[in-house]
Amino acid sequence: MLRMGVSSLFGDLDVDATPDAPLGPMTWYGIGGRADLLIRPRSVESLATLVKRCARTATPLRVLGSGANLLVADSGVDGIVVHLDQPAFREVRFNQDGEINAMRAMAGADLAKTLMESVRRGVGGLTHMAGIPASIGGAIRMNAGGKYGTIGEAVRSVTCITKAGEIVSYPAEELRFEYRSTNIPDPVIVAATFTMHEGDPIRLREEVKEIFAYKKTTQPLADSSAGCTFRNPFDPTTEKTVSAGKLIEEAGLKGEAIGGASVSERHANFIVTQPGTPTDDVLRLLDRIEAKVFETSGLELQREIVIWKRGESDASRIDPHADDE
Repeated sequence: MLRMGVSSLFGDLDVDATPDAPLGPMTWYGIGGRADLLIRPRSVESLATLVKRCARTATPLRVLGSGANLLVADSGVDGIVVHLDQPAFREVRFNQDGEINAMRAMAGADLAKTLMESVRRGVGGLTHMAGIPASIGGAIRMNAGGKYGTIGEAVRSVTCITKAGEIVSYPAEELRFEYRSTNIPDPVIVAATFTMHEGDPIRLREEVKEIFAYKKTTQPLADSSAGCTFRNPFDPTTEKTVSAGKLIEEAGLKGEAIGGASVSERHANFIVTQPGTPTDDVLRLLDRIEAKVFETSGLELQREIVIWKRGESDASRIDPHADDE
């Protein structure tokens, strides 16, 4: 639990604070424990001060995005969880002078809603992100993407808060967007700008519909899951990336279940859960999958989903997104 006097970290800031806040319902799995303290800042300035104070006092700080790629342990998490769902962190702006060629979105903005608003305006640049549930900040942190491309391809700049509470911006040329990762060094992303272009709204909608149609036939969209569970590993013998879902299926694990957690019959890289499933069921199933895939293929799977546990914090991580293969 939080130490006495922790209110000194946020008591004078413009924030909403909820002690012992349930996190499970805020994730796509819908399971898991509670946060010692959930804070929803109302301004960038308050967030920057909070980040600086947490770093100075070694108070664990985690940033919750859309919860689409997150598993929270039943024991919950210590320290402070920040959720950027207030209006100041959900704003999206398009440049209005002449041809639209840029967009600025705050980190808490919903990726899907931002994409559909741009399509409605006849603005292209993010249609390849259709069907990926994420906040803007989370999508950038892990370079969300899939078959049709990644968000990094459209990024023009990213604004962050350092551990010292300073607000800094990085142009795209200074950033590396790699497979499910970026080189952003700071604990909190607060905003990003994107390179956009004007287009035909009807044609843009058709692009989005095409991607959704593909995902509907290949992914268990109606089930409780956190998207793809494992990263696609690199096979040194063929010098190619291999589909994690294919490896899991070839290991005979489709439908494999432990308690309320099971490998999806539709897409083997999705683990789905039943209401009330203990997170330990998911963790034990992850271990079983990793061991079986290594036994059958010789390849080690790396987990794509983010797992939060009490006593294990990494202030540089933000709960990201769910991606696809």
